[in-house]
Amino acid sequence: MLASSSSLSSLVTDVTVPIVQLNGERMADDNSAVLSVSGLRKSFGQRHVLRDVHFAGHRGEALALIGANGCGKSTLLRSLVRLVEPDAGAIHAMGKAVLSLNSSDLKNYRSRVGFVFQKHNLVGRLSVLTNVIHGVQGRASGMRTWCHAFAKKEWREEAMQCLAAVGLADRALQRADSLSGGQSQRVAIARMLMQRPELVLADEPDASLDPKAGEEVMGLLYSLSRDKGLTLIMISHRVEHTIRFSDRIIGLANGVVEFDCRSKDMEPQNLLSFFKGEAALV
Repeated sequence: MLASSSSLSSLVTDVTVPIVQLNGERMADDNSAVLSVSGLRKSFGQRHVLRDVHFAGHRGEALALIGANGCGKSTLLRSLVRLVEPDAGAIHAMGKAVLSLNSSDLKNYRSRVGFVFQKHNLVGRLSVLTNVIHGVQGRASGMRTWCHAFAKKEWREEAMQCLAAVGLADRALQRADSLSGGQSQRVAIARMLMQRPELVLADEPDASLDPKAGEEVMGLLYSLSRDKGLTLIMISHRVEHTIRFSDRIIGLANGVVEFDCRSKDMEPQNLLSFFKGEAALV
């Protein structure tokens, strides 16, 4: 039987997770890293996109990946989950040697990685709650994962908590296609949280949004990374978002990491020049 809006709202409970404080200065060979990348290379024909990439990310840390258009940022993100297969190098994440995983283990690994894209990829004719419950499909299968009316009670409760975390618990029974762009991206983030990820990859989640909605979404991702101990690697072409909503900034150019610095030490004008490919930071 379909639950009412009031009964669903009553499922929401507060979830508190200790905030992890990080110094942003640990290196790629640090054994405490959730993610460690070394010597990563990828070419498409004669075009060398990634030449020798090294970096690491830690629990509760938000990393901003920046660079000029075409420098390989999205290729790097997709390589981390082998949506693009690297030519050489090593990726260690959550205790796994990612490039050595077989198909079954790779599927399990990907279920622990949340992806946030420019496009929200919601099913518009279905409810917001159902779209969030779809996030459980990485760890469960069958018709009970298709719709909130069929879902287990504990899944509905968890989905409502995820919606509460993004400020949309009151929209649970609305059709997804009735939401604004910013609200749709929030639902996509709630669906990602339903996966229970440890690593989150966000490829320009603010690109299709107006300035206010974009700022809200980036702030939400940053807060969630700290509050829930998630490792966040995000791409944004908005300089103010890059500095404000990250702990470290990694500059990619000519297929390598040109710099890896604490966000609070960066100057907006220098970053803008680097975005445009006009100058290197030293």
